[in-house]
Amino acid sequence: MTGGAKGWRAMEHRVCVAPMMDHTDRHFRYFLRLIAPRVGLYTEMITAQALLHGPAERLLAFSPSEQPVALQLGGSEPDALERAAALAASGYRYAEINLNVGCPSDRVQSGRFGACLMAEPALVAECVAAIRCGWPGEATVKTRIGIDSHDDYDFLQQFVAAVADAGCHTVIVHARKAILKGLSPKENRTIPPLRYDVVYRLKQDFPSLRVVINGGIESMDDCRRHLSAVDGVMIGRKACSDPCFLRRLDDTLFAAAERPAFSRAAVVAEMADYAASECSRGVRLHHITRHMFGLFAGQPGAARWRRYLAEHAAQPRASARVLGDALKNIRLAA
Repeated sequence: MTGGAKGWRAMEHRVCVAPMMDHTDRHFRYFLRLIAPRVGLYTEMITAQALLHGPAERLLAFSPSEQPVALQLGGSEPDALERAAALAASGYRYAEINLNVGCPSDRVQSGRFGACLMAEPALVAECVAAIRCGWPGEATVKTRIGIDSHDDYDFLQQFVAAVADAGCHTVIVHARKAILKGLSPKENRTIPPLRYDVVYRLKQDFPSLRVVINGGIESMDDCRRHLSAVDGVMIGRKACSDPCFLRRLDDTLFAAAERPAFSRAAVVAEMADYAASECSRGVRLHHITRHMFGLFAGQPGAARWRRYLAEHAAQPRASARVLGDALKNIRLAA
């Protein structure tokens, strides 16, 4: 886990998993990497201030097997972002650093970062330039198509032009605007209408820019349609509810050498070993297994699997054996 970004595995962006608070922690990323070897992964958003004044080593740590994985930073102070990027560069081989300009939560707005930054493209450009000063790899931006009444195409085009001029070569665009007052973060994921056409137009107007689309992508057909117009797709909640969807994407969209047939049971066995190691360090089992509820989505016994993990993994002395027992439980019922 030591060493800088140079020479490490780069993010392909063709298929990646969105940074999601309370979801894309290191346990979830380890689990997803067992399922889908090629998709890009992102951390939860970590604020620059948290890295500078908090437990940076704990916040930045990840397993090399998670690669390619990108660090998402939140912040609006160029100097702090530069120093946070330099911290990441000093010992953590992330594939890229991504700046959050898309989160609509009140807490994020109060810190003057996230989606509200779309109203200040010059500041975002400064932030991108600052990250690039502290970080030897790629600096990317995740954003929305607009905020509140600032939802015309010219607004988005000028914003993207500003960050591109600052050296950002990849923009990830959630194809909804954010409504900063009156909607919760959850409502902002569903209520503003999806405008995929806006993201497609952005790619047409910035052909040299890598454009990745995010929002409401839930099927193989969705992915194929988007990939005919933009460079990549970013999967959100679907990766949580049906993580094996990522395997189907991985198998279909990436040319890869022959590899063993996918086995959910093998994933369970690998995660049991991982959980045993983590629990020996004091991690509670349910912090790991909560990410695994959807492993058998659409399969016989899926409900029994979820119920068994929910009932047993949260017990105070629960051990990694719960995973093997949960698997036996659904097999006995088959």
